[in-house]
Amino acid sequence: MTSANHKFSVKHVDSAEWTPGLRSDFEYRDLGIQEATGGAFDAHIIRIADPSADHETGVHAHMTDFQMIYVLQGSARFWFDGEGEIEVSKGSCFYQPDGIMHNALWMSEDCELLEIASPGKFETRTPD
Repeated sequence: MTSANHKFSVKHVDSAEWTPGLRSDFEYRDLGIQEATGGAFDAHIIRIADPSADHETGVHAHMTDFQMIYVLQGSARFWFDGEGEIEVSKGSCFYQPDGIMHNALWMSEDCELLEIASPGKFETRTPD
């Protein structure tokens, strides 16, 4: 059984569109989940658009009910408040609790991340 505001959706890789998003040196591939769930969830793939850019995002936090990242390919290094630096590579998965301060420190040129979050649109905060 599906929610009344949810609808079936499929996105094929051969018609994938990569667009600029939250950060200009990354590209995002929308997987159609936000539209299909009426904004309850979002899922997209993130990759580097400009390999020559510095990919450090700066310390920030996302106000979410749920946010997980799965590494599809490549590798990356992040810093999380209370956890320190972590390195992830293809096949790694991590969950970011609501409001945890973090910073993406480095991503390999071939890095692609699957991000799933709820709600579909969420607030991003920086430290005061």
